[in-house]
Amino acid sequence: MEQFPHMCGMMHGDMQTALCEPLAQLKREHTPLREQMNEFAAMAGNIGHDPQIADWSERLSALKAKVDAFIQVLDPHSEIEEEGLFPLMAKYIGREVGPIAVMEYEHEQAKKHLSVFVEMMEAASAPIPADRAREIAANALQAHSILTDHFMKEEAVLFPMAERILNDDDKAELKRQMKIPN
Repeated sequence: MEQFPHMCGMMHGDMQTALCEPLAQLKREHTPLREQMNEFAAMAGNIGHDPQIADWSERLSALKAKVDAFIQVLDPHSEIEEEGLFPLMAKYIGREVGPIAVMEYEHEQAKKHLSVFVEMMEAASAPIPADRAREIAANALQAHSILTDHFMKEEAVLFPMAERILNDDDKAELKRQMKIPN
């Protein structure tokens, strides 16, 4: 296998892109985010479907706690992408159309659904009937759907593309922004 003098390179044997540390870190962060998302999506999917439950406010409050915890982890992750990775990549591929435009749009849409969920919860008062509960929970489910697809695109397309197009200085800058020690 050919050796590369820079931080990271293409693995020619299996044609998988080895990611430099900052990109690998962003990819690793998807695992706990995915776990949290799947947990709140499972809860959200069960909201409003048991005819024995007249007031869904307790279950929605539990769901909100899961979503709030998720947002606390998601925000710093997406901030690094939006303020670090995306602008670095945009120097080479632009940001008005193409992968960066799609990634930014998906961030915006996921955050919008999470925000609407939180706002609806803050405005809701008990008792919350099943139909209203399903309407509120639908926003958490929509955010889960968007982000599940989004993470797959980042892992399969965006991160490998970033590995190929960013130079060593760009990667060092991303590493600095992420406060990864040398």
